[in-house]
Amino acid sequence: MLRKKGLSYNEIRKKVPIAKSTLSYWLKNIKLKKEYRDRLYSKRIYFLSFGSQSQKERRIREINEIINTAKKEVNVPITKEVNQLFGAALYWAEGTKGGGLVFTNSDPHLILFMVKWFEIVFNIKSYILRAHLNIYEQQNERVMKKFWSDLCGIPLKNFGKSYIKPSNKGYKKNNLYYGTIKISVPKSTDLRIRVFGWIQKLLENISPHTTLIQKKWERLKKIERPVNL
Repeated sequence: MLRKKGLSYNEIRKKVPIAKSTLSYWLKNIKLKKEYRDRLYSKRIYFLSFGSQSQKERRIREINEIINTAKKEVNVPITKEVNQLFGAALYWAEGTKGGGLVFTNSDPHLILFMVKWFEIVFNIKSYILRAHLNIYEQQNERVMKKFWSDLCGIPLKNFGKSYIKPSNKGYKKNNLYYGTIKISVPKSTDLRIRVFGWIQKLLENISPHTTLIQKKWERLKKIERPVNL
């Protein structure tokens, strides 16, 4: 019998497809030799010590496989139209809705993409952009400006006064390693309107339904919101 040979329930199930609970019920009275008990005990200790780590590593491999497969689903370099609409969607999410083109974020990849996007789509060079930082008190403002200047090609002279968050127990220290940067395009109100014109075109097929539902739930706009002090 497999159990008498010292096999664990999981090892038996690989040979005999029976539920573990059933095996446990059937074999609970079988006594194992000490050498087998010691082996199974060591195996349980190993699993408790490294099992979760093995699962974590397996999940990492699965994630990497998903990412690598997804990369193959995208053709690069992307067309100018795809680039135009991709940037417009990002601006829709993170850009200002009034005034000129102003984009704020803390992700260096996202910020650099938008700087390149301004140039590709509107022929706006990085040296005319304006920038402001939002950083923590313990961060060096000069160093932070140099980082973003090196990344984006925005001259240091184009950086305005930074907003520095005062020390407070409510803040997470070094949560945003490079702070947050706000990039502004001078005299770009019409360009911002143009970007939202692209977005409206993309939303034409769902806008009527969205408008209808909003009118149906118009009363939600009348609910008073708390004031953040």
